[in-house]
Amino acid sequence: METGEPEGVELGTGASTDASGPRVGRVPRAGATDQPALIDVAAERARRAAATTGRATARAGRVAGHATAVTSKATAKGVVAGAKLVGRGAKVGTGKFQGFARSQGADASGLSRVTEMQVLASAGDAAFTVSLASTILALPLGQARGQVALFLITTMAPFVLLAPLVGPLLDRWRHGRRWAIGSTLALRAFLSWVLAGVVADGSPWLLPLALLCLMATRAYAVALSAGIPLVRPDAITLVVANSRQSVATLIGMVLGAAVAAPVGRFGAPWSLRVAFVIYVVATVLAIRLPAAVDSARETPSPYAASPPPDSSADPQPADPQPADPQPADPQPADPPPADPSADPMIEPTPSRRERARELRRSLPAPVRAALTTASGAKVLSGFVTLFLSFLLWDQPLPGVSSVLALGLVGVAAGAGNGLGSFIGNRIGDRSPTVIASAALLVAIAAVLLVTLAYSLPTVVLLGLVSGAFGQLAKLCLDALIQDDTADSLRAQAFSWSETRLQAAWVGGGALGIAMPLVARLGFGVVTAVLVGVLVAGVVIRRRARPVG
Repeated sequence: METGEPEGVELGTGASTDASGPRVGRVPRAGATDQPALIDVAAERARRAAATTGRATARAGRVAGHATAVTSKATAKGVVAGAKLVGRGAKVGTGKFQGFARSQGADASGLSRVTEMQVLASAGDAAFTVSLASTILALPLGQARGQVALFLITTMAPFVLLAPLVGPLLDRWRHGRRWAIGSTLALRAFLSWVLAGVVADGSPWLLPLALLCLMATRAYAVALSAGIPLVRPDAITLVVANSRQSVATLIGMVLGAAVAAPVGRFGAPWSLRVAFVIYVVATVLAIRLPAAVDSARETPSPYAASPPPDSSADPQPADPQPADPQPADPQPADPPPADPSADPMIEPTPSRRERARELRRSLPAPVRAALTTASGAKVLSGFVTLFLSFLLWDQPLPGVSSVLALGLVGVAAGAGNGLGSFIGNRIGDRSPTVIASAALLVAIAAVLLVTLAYSLPTVVLLGLVSGAFGQLAKLCLDALIQDDTADSLRAQAFSWSETRLQAAWVGGGALGIAMPLVARLGFGVVTAVLVGVLVAGVVIRRRARPVG
């Protein structure tokens, strides 16, 4: 039966009516009366979930804390173990070095103490170089050739005063050579401390002070080389003694750079202060060197204390008054003689240029030949450094970046330098002249190989040979100067040779700047230069041979 209502619609009991008729009510949701209970259930579940999460977080925190504690303990144990390992390694390394320095009688002669001091002095030099490596001591390879030429001229500045002033001064002070060596180290310590403030302020005094420090470094090398023969034991040759100083130099450079490089990250002033501390310790060791380093004081000549022989032996029969105590001339010594050469006690004072010329003429032929060979090594080093740098920047080798190629050549040259030092230490009693000549022949072959087959392997080989050749030639030159030069002129000979070698390096660099960037042409010219050096050495030695 139809009721008049829409089908499927129920009137709610609480439906209200109005004038238009009854209003249809909504169907209530199931369980609407249980909403508070559902909220309580949800809240309880949320509390339980939060509690569970808290317990899990706490458990994770405890696990993390335990793991952190275990990691901290492991790290601490690792640090302690590493420190112990480094300490044991340093102790073992120090023991081996001391055994090396004190072997073959070097401990008794005092050479070992000189070698130990050389390690510290070289470490200070490395710290100094690291501090200024990015400023004035950086070779401006990426700049124009004019800037590089200016850099080469600047490197000659310390040597302008080395030969004419420092050499004679060290020879005059040779009876106090320990204090002379200590003075050069103390001066470098003072300059390093001053430069620490100058670098921070950007003062224009940076370049002059750095060049003064470099001159003190060369003066130290001259004084040390002049004193090596006085402490050399009889069991080793001068070449071996000099090679020990070169090995000590390499060790000191590595240690100094390893200490100064991390400190230098805080700024150049801090690494300069590290150099200051190292130089101070080296100064103390220099002063405590054995007395044998000093040359013996010359005793006064009896000829100078007595009157000239001709004045006492000349009879004077025409003197009518032999008992007269007054001579005929009341002041015979005041006026200079008319001919200075007639009086053996009075000699004209030569100029510095004349003294230098006389020094060069007085050098024995083996020394002059070895100096020519060492100069050839410096020419090769300077040429390879600059010409190869410009060539690789302009024309990179196929498949290799310029930076990588230059880095490989530099590493090879450093390895060659170390190889030359170790070869010199194992050289025995072989003649320095023969060693230098053999090294020159190997260098000529290496340069010729690069000329004919320019590639990365041949260039790296040339860097290795160039480093070894330069080191061996220098060791042989030093040994000949020490053996064939008088003690009173030894420092002057060393200072003049150092100046000559630096000029040769600058000349080789200038040749590299001036040459066109053609590999075969450039290395061909250097090959011809080295062949000329070989011929010049042979001519010098042959002219010195006695006739018949």
